[in-house]
Amino acid sequence: MAHVREKNFDPITGPLTRESAIPPVLTTSAVEGDELAKASVIAFASRLAERWQQVLGGDLLGLYLIGSLAHAGFSRRHSDIDLALITAAGLSEQALVHLRGEAVALSVDWGAKVSVFWTDRQFSLGRFPPLDRIDLLDHAIALIEHEPVWPPRPTLEDVRGYLRGAPFSGWAERARNFAAAQTLEPKDHKAYLRTLLYPSRFCYSWMSGLMGSNDDAVAFVAERPGIGLNIGLIERALQCRRTSADPDALFPERTLLPSQIDACGCVLLLD
Repeated sequence: MAHVREKNFDPITGPLTRESAIPPVLTTSAVEGDELAKASVIAFASRLAERWQQVLGGDLLGLYLIGSLAHAGFSRRHSDIDLALITAAGLSEQALVHLRGEAVALSVDWGAKVSVFWTDRQFSLGRFPPLDRIDLLDHAIALIEHEPVWPPRPTLEDVRGYLRGAPFSGWAERARNFAAAQTLEPKDHKAYLRTLLYPSRFCYSWMSGLMGSNDDAVAFVAERPGIGLNIGLIERALQCRRTSADPDALFPERTLLPSQIDACGCVLLLD
């Protein structure tokens, strides 16, 4: 379910702005390129589902698209291909390696981008954090569904407990490393852009308990200047992602990352 903003005042962060300052300019070629790539990826995922069905047989309960392919904002350059895989008894490491190999064998380019969120019937094993469970419940697109199996919906407390652990500490460490770096290597472009955007996603999920697109998250924090984030930097990062541009032009602004960490740290205290 999409997040609905009905009030013009947030009890935590104060008044909401009437209009987001997100730059609206998008080139037609960028939009068309991402849409064409999205269609290609969905066709790839459908073919991959057939291969995984052959491998897993009757153990496969459901395979779903989640992430930006399901809730919008897919970028041919910067997005992963997020797949939610539910089996009767989970997966061994050997089976997971085999499935990933099938993905790369089907397409070297798209297969390398596949990110698998997997679990068993009881959602007691594997890799399936609270926000991705919410994404499954709210946005999943079925590629194969033999038996619908859904987890209990994580509470806001569950989401906050998850975010205050490894997601926050891992992002803060990456942000400090980028802030201290002298150069931005091409191999780090994707990670740097995600680091710039993460404060909006963190605050969006911390305050709403939802999983949404980068556009949703940036619009959310843009309406809440009281959070204390540098919204302009986040909006420029979003525009860079939308246009599939290199983030080199944003590298001089890495010095702003420590203050973004501080702002998110203050949000952590709003429990």
